[in-house]
Amino acid sequence: MNQRTKTYLLHGGLFLITLITTTMAGAEWMFGSLFIPFEGVTKPLGWSEFVDGFQFSVPFLAILTVHEFGHYFTAKANKVRVTLPFYIPLWLGIGQSIGTLGAFIRIKDYINSRQKYFDIGIAGPLAGFVLALVVLWYAFSHLPPPEFIFTIHPEYAKWGLDYGKYAYQHLPEGGAVGLGDNLLFHFFKTYVADPARVPHAYEMVHYPYVLAGYLALFFTSLNLIPIGQLDGGHILYALIGRKRFQWVAPALFIVFAFYAGLGLYKPSDFAVPTDEAFFEVLGYFALYVVFLYLAFSRISENKMTSLMITLCVVSAQLAVSWMKPDVVGYSNFLVFVFVVGRFLGIYHPVTEVEEPLDLKRQVLGWIALIVFVLCFSPRPFLIS
Repeated sequence: MNQRTKTYLLHGGLFLITLITTTMAGAEWMFGSLFIPFEGVTKPLGWSEFVDGFQFSVPFLAILTVHEFGHYFTAKANKVRVTLPFYIPLWLGIGQSIGTLGAFIRIKDYINSRQKYFDIGIAGPLAGFVLALVVLWYAFSHLPPPEFIFTIHPEYAKWGLDYGKYAYQHLPEGGAVGLGDNLLFHFFKTYVADPARVPHAYEMVHYPYVLAGYLALFFTSLNLIPIGQLDGGHILYALIGRKRFQWVAPALFIVFAFYAGLGLYKPSDFAVPTDEAFFEVLGYFALYVVFLYLAFSRISENKMTSLMITLCVVSAQLAVSWMKPDVVGYSNFLVFVFVVGRFLGIYHPVTEVEEPLDLKRQVLGWIALIVFVLCFSPRPFLIS
């Protein structure tokens, strides 16, 4: 077996495994149960539910595939050597997941110009975004009758279509997961869907096309964050050049980290009745400060600068929480903050050719950043 055949088998095998894992994950979201009969799983899923799971996996993987091949074919057009997409399957089995950690292509050549970075970076998100719009349009224009939710939660029938007022009052923490909102999602719910058929936010996960489209918007927004070597970073770097980007990117990263951790700790958290409780809170708070420092550690070669940025961000978070206790960020973003700050990097590789983009590319670049704003959700997932 030659090397090319082995390569095709590897990429094809990863895709097939990811198709299976996303199908299983989709079925688990649709039916609110699991395939493995753990204790507490009263009705494990079977083959028929697995087949239904394709309603999630096919549109979701289609969007992901279009995104990756947007990068791939544009790189080929620019004579940049790249690999086929590597799909990353991930199915937990013991809890809810989306069946994958995404996909990526590996660039095997040095990219020497802003224009090439721009073309390759923008092609994926825009291609995937267009297909995501198609999926969401179909999803919201083909919603089932509102009584559909009673097939998933027959216990809601006693409340009728007013179940949203009662069903979530006594759930344990994390007992329900809902979809947040963004400008595009709000548009589809308001102007495309029949308002009478739009389910409660905590029940949208049972609608496979809605879930696939929403996740596509979520990952598009993450990809388009204009920092480092994310797609949005490539786009902004090409738009404004190296000198400006070296200032703008860390500033945006600091703002993002500030929002992510806002409200995680408040001054009132330290008002506890015992010394033991105080030192426990203080210990966890110290770990949070260390976490942020590690995330900021590559923002400057001077460790003292990184430490000062960390302390300023934490102080600002505490000050805002003291003045506006109800204003909170989204702490789950902190994982992404750490990954970007510690591993992916905040800055962009320097290019040899620093020529500015032509007008057509500049317009496309600003459109892509508008797409980021349309897709970004301040609280992408709601946890009861």
